[in-house]
Amino acid sequence: MNIAVIAAHPDDEVIGCGGTMVKHVSQGDNVHVLILAEGLTSRDVYRNRDAHDSGLSQLRKAAKLANEALGVNSVKTLDFPDNRMDSVDLLDIIKKIEVFIAEFKAEVVYTHHAGDLNIDHRRIHDAVVTACRPIAECTVKKLLFFEIASSTEWQIPGSAPVFAPNCFVDISKTLEKKLVALNEYKMEMRDWPHSRSLKALKYLSKWRGATVGVDAAEAFVVGRILV
Repeated sequence: MNIAVIAAHPDDEVIGCGGTMVKHVSQGDNVHVLILAEGLTSRDVYRNRDAHDSGLSQLRKAAKLANEALGVNSVKTLDFPDNRMDSVDLLDIIKKIEVFIAEFKAEVVYTHHAGDLNIDHRRIHDAVVTACRPIAECTVKKLLFFEIASSTEWQIPGSAPVFAPNCFVDISKTLEKKLVALNEYKMEMRDWPHSRSLKALKYLSKWRGATVGVDAAEAFVVGRILV
């Protein structure tokens, strides 16, 4: 199968479904990753890419190494503005995603949940759903939404759809590779007890696994499955 992982920022792809990606690779599937926003520049009052040139280069390198650790076929990084994707026309985001899906004839797509606190996550969710609309020429048969620690659980109940997973992937044998890949994103990881720490992400995987009777799992909300 051809798998597309479409994420907002470098590290989201690994946090959301890194263990699942390794599992796909082990099964002989082709896994391709698209990361749309640049990262880092939202930490300033005004966007200034030049001020973060070195950091952005380092982050792109981390994305390459992290995805190599997972064994994916390709990773593509774009430069949409970090945490400012609501300033971009939605159609411009959709077009980039449509081209990516068509290039690899993606049959399974993983992306962000609609209820995340982060605006870029929500924007990409909307764009992916539109790009995967069920028209005759669409190759996508399965659409799944992942959770991102430090965004999904930070949303206030009642402000957006709640992440209520109804699909779980057993990553008991691939969790360690996910953690190795996340370690490449040292500049994005935080110290415990931050929810975007290696320790917290391991605990989350263990908890998601325990809820379905396996050692470790990643959880998803099903958008659409065509069988």
